[in-house]
Amino acid sequence: MIASLKDQLIRDEELRQKPYLDCCGRYWRDCTCQKKGKLTGGVGRNLDDVGFSLQEIYVLLTNDINAATVAVEANFPWAMELDDVRKGAMVNLTFNLGVRGLSGFAKFLAAMKSGDWKTAKEELIDSAADHEEPARISRLALQIESGFWQ
Repeated sequence: MIASLKDQLIRDEELRQKPYLDCCGRYWRDCTCQKKGKLTGGVGRNLDDVGFSLQEIYVLLTNDINAATVAVEANFPWAMELDDVRKGAMVNLTFNLGVRGLSGFAKFLAAMKSGDWKTAKEELIDSAADHEEPARISRLALQIESGFWQ
């Protein structure tokens, strides 16, 4: 039984947690239609034309920060003892590399765990991540060494 406009729209548009194209309803990477439709998600949200409001973006960002923080703490329990600035750098790196990618930086993580901020900075700058996003990595390395937001 339909009890509201929300229920009706969820039924008619479908609730989709991943983006799809409205031409065929397929996940956007799987669409083979000649004329691509509009990128759509959620409950019929036209992402091409409507996008997200700032309020929605900040809700998503908050959720993503929380998820990245949980991942950091679950995979590197010692990170819970870090100050907010250095732990924030690890969460930022998790956004960029994923927790699996961050796990590959063993020397950096060992330096972080031991509180050797100078070595952690050097290891981060010497890492493969620095080649992909040098400005970001440079800022995060300075943040780790200094203990101040950059």
